[in-house]
Amino acid sequence: MNLDAQHKITASHLSRQAYLYVRQSTLRQVLENTESTKRQYALRERAVALGWKLEQVVVVDTDLGQSGADTDRVGFQRLVAAVGIGEVGVVLGLEVSRLARSSSDWHRLLEICALADTLILDEDGLYDPSHFNDRLLLGMKGTMSEAELHVLRARLIGGQLAKASRGELEVPLPVGLVYDTTGKVTLDPDQSVQEALRQFFETFRRTGSATATVRSFREQGLLFPRRERSGPHRGDLLWGALLHYRALNVLKNPRYAGAFAYGRTRATKPGQPSGLRHSLPRDQWHTLIFDAHPGYITWAEHEENLARLKANSAAYGADRRHGPPREGPALLQGLAICGRCGGRMTVRYYIRHGQPVPQYCCQSEGIKRAESPCQRIVGADIDRAVGDLLVESMTPLALEVALSVQDELASRAGEADRMRRQQVERARYEAELAQRRYLRVDPDNRLVAATLEAEWNNKLRALDAAQENYEHQRQADTLLDDDNRQRILALATDFPRLWADPNTPARERKRMARLLIEDVTLLLGNQVLDVHLRFCGGDTRSFQLPRPKSITELSKLDPAVVAEVDRLIDDHTDSEIAAALDTAGYQPPVGDHFTIWVVWKIRQAHGLGSRRERLRQHGWLTLEEMAQTLGVHPQTVKDRARRGQLHSVIYNDKHQRLYAPPQPAATIPCAHCGKAIPERATQGNLRKYCSVSCRTGAYAARRRAAGWVRPPRQR
Repeated sequence: MNLDAQHKITASHLSRQAYLYVRQSTLRQVLENTESTKRQYALRERAVALGWKLEQVVVVDTDLGQSGADTDRVGFQRLVAAVGIGEVGVVLGLEVSRLARSSSDWHRLLEICALADTLILDEDGLYDPSHFNDRLLLGMKGTMSEAELHVLRARLIGGQLAKASRGELEVPLPVGLVYDTTGKVTLDPDQSVQEALRQFFETFRRTGSATATVRSFREQGLLFPRRERSGPHRGDLLWGALLHYRALNVLKNPRYAGAFAYGRTRATKPGQPSGLRHSLPRDQWHTLIFDAHPGYITWAEHEENLARLKANSAAYGADRRHGPPREGPALLQGLAICGRCGGRMTVRYYIRHGQPVPQYCCQSEGIKRAESPCQRIVGADIDRAVGDLLVESMTPLALEVALSVQDELASRAGEADRMRRQQVERARYEAELAQRRYLRVDPDNRLVAATLEAEWNNKLRALDAAQENYEHQRQADTLLDDDNRQRILALATDFPRLWADPNTPARERKRMARLLIEDVTLLLGNQVLDVHLRFCGGDTRSFQLPRPKSITELSKLDPAVVAEVDRLIDDHTDSEIAAALDTAGYQPPVGDHFTIWVVWKIRQAHGLGSRRERLRQHGWLTLEEMAQTLGVHPQTVKDRARRGQLHSVIYNDKHQRLYAPPQPAATIPCAHCGKAIPERATQGNLRKYCSVSCRTGAYAARRRAAGWVRPPRQR
């Protein structure tokens, strides 16, 4: 073999570099199987013995810890590139499996080596890929290397699947489940972890939504446990805020129902865009064993949780089924079905008079075909009619509803308080543990002592925050005293009042409606609206409603408002008209109440003149015209109007006035001589005598009649 090797090596080979490829399949092999690594590096002396200089030997060891079946090995790609450009005279590897476990990679390397006149060296000998016999032998070695990997993988996976089929395979457990000393799965002995999980499942049962469960934990200040899966703190129990993706993982994991499941996911082949792993349907799982270990819920409850999640996710699909109850007053959200095409109807909201008005719209097919919606129905009257029907159906069960509501509120507050108290106890334990660590440290070791003291202080701050949060939440939860309990009981026993109570959230009304209603089919006719209601138990109800007005029709102005504005213009300003309309209960076309601007728009739209225009049509005069008519200063006109000598009215909100035109002067007889005289003088004051002499004569006559005698003059 040495003679053959010397014949194969030429001066052209020795003038180029020798590439030594070093690889181990896993990092664990790199750390533990050091002898194999040493043997691979020792091939450098083999290259030197064959004639290459030591500085010509290039070691490629960047692929340590990578499998030979990987196609993205940087070191192997560097080696192939160097061979392709003719820089390599020989490729050294301990064995063929070190270079490649894939036939495609191995044969590609052989082809490139043959074209570039590059030799291949392993422990068994030196090969020239351009020679048929050597290439045949190297091809067989590559095939055997790939087959060896397949056999090893088949043995390992076969043993793993056999153990999984018996439910004995140890796999990482979710938080709340642990392995005991005998290898059996049990509940976590930490009671706080068990209470957190039980509270989680109870909250989801109550809310019916993963998002609502996360929101409930956040509002109550509750923490949720998790286990570190990697890093230096692997296996440690950590507490933090409940996140949505973690809530979904808990709800979908069958281990919490006491079932052993294996093969729920499958790795995606490289190059496929669907991700590294994807979930499989249950009928494709490898193993599913019920009641394999204790759980937090039953399998029936697990199935119910999955059904709820599926119904919630379907709210975003093409069919748009129920989904969780959400904000907004639309009672039939997720329940309304179009009576024409059979599709689910979505909900839109319009603000009218400060309140959201729901509208049920069938638009999915219209969006696809760029057409107008199939049906658009304003839902206020429908919701009111369905609500009245539910009140009639629920009246016999009102007492049972009241008792269940009261018990649920009490148990919910007790469970939350117990979990928060456990959080305080856990924080106190961690603070005491940090204290013990600090007291046991050597005082002379200042660096360690300072670190432990800082950790102790942090734990004490966490304890104070947990205690403060506990007290705050406890005060907020103390709402169910005897008076409140009796009030809740009295309200719940009267279900119509509970349904009509403005303090009852719209979401709770929807939850109550979904307990009874399966779906509601709406068919809008020319004159009436047909409503077909199907209960969950199979019973159906059908009734008709007057065709509801559309949003556009609701936005139109009531003709009665126009008539009332026309009547009020004669005696009121715009602001007074707006106040009178609000007092009478009329609704404006826009906004919450009538304003000067709304009244002005109504007058402009319907050709109603202003009060000034109407007064002017009746001959009323402006200030300047009145002053010119009377021949006086405008301020004199204002003074006479203020004294009541002239009649005037305010015609706008700027307090501007118009004046009644002066009437022909009335005549009266003089009180002394009887001569006809004007009733008022030129200054506007009332007259009684025609002249000063008549006034004096009348005065003298009154004095004589009273017996007054002028005394004689003194001379």
